[in-house]
Amino acid sequence: VPTAPALVPLDSLIESAPKVERKAPEPTKKKAKKDTAADAKSETAVDSKAAVPGAAPVKAEASGSSGQPKEKKEKKGKKEGAAAAPAGEASGKKATGGAAAAAADAGEPSPAMIELRVGHIVDVKKHPDADGLYVEQIDLGEETGPRTIVSGLVNYIPIEQMQDKWLIVVANLKPASMRGVKSYGMVLCATHKDGKDKGIEIVDPPKGCKPGDRIYFEGEKYENVEPVSQLNPKKKIFETIQPNFTTLETREAAWIDPETKTVHRLLTKLGPCSAPSFVGASLS
Repeated sequence: VPTAPALVPLDSLIESAPKVERKAPEPTKKKAKKDTAADAKSETAVDSKAAVPGAAPVKAEASGSSGQPKEKKEKKGKKEGAAAAPAGEASGKKATGGAAAAAADAGEPSPAMIELRVGHIVDVKKHPDADGLYVEQIDLGEETGPRTIVSGLVNYIPIEQMQDKWLIVVANLKPASMRGVKSYGMVLCATHKDGKDKGIEIVDPPKGCKPGDRIYFEGEKYENVEPVSQLNPKKKIFETIQPNFTTLETREAAWIDPETKTVHRLLTKLGPCSAPSFVGASLS
């Protein structure tokens, strides 16, 4: 029968066993915790965005205090700045234009404010809706072509005398509708001193004039003054000047200054304008 081996005491076995070195665990860095928390927060945010259909992707840029992305805010600022600039320029232009227009109409009404031009009728017909009106096409030498002008002369001048007629046009009146046809001026006529029942004549420019030739008022005070671009109806410039238009003993058309009584004839570079036969007529 084999003999059992001798038993070794437990204490001696523990003492003879090699010692195991145990290292203390390194402390977790705060930064790592922060990164982990940030990652978790980011993942949570992305998950929550992904869960909402049609949600916009997460922006990488930091938002400002208003919650609006910085890039978007800058673009908006540029847009507003760009919009503000033209608005300022426009208001500046408007102010300048208004000042220029006011300066042109400033002061007392003057005959020099009225623009008179030589015209030539190239076509004339009766107004379709008014028995007493002619509708004329009058060449004033403008690039835009003849102007349409409506005149109440049917009962005073036969249409045959209107055709191919040379005349004077008040060219800077505000356009006005005459029974549905817009008129861009007025034919200057002489009315008999005893009234229109005694007759109306068209004032003639001197022979040899061309369409668009300027007609001015005699005298240094008026000859070199440019008329206004358009007479302001509210200022009644033509209505103020018109009562002092007349024809002289020579039948020449003129304006008499009501204060100084000086006579200012209507002239072109080729001479004075005149009525065919009326003396002491009124002009309108």
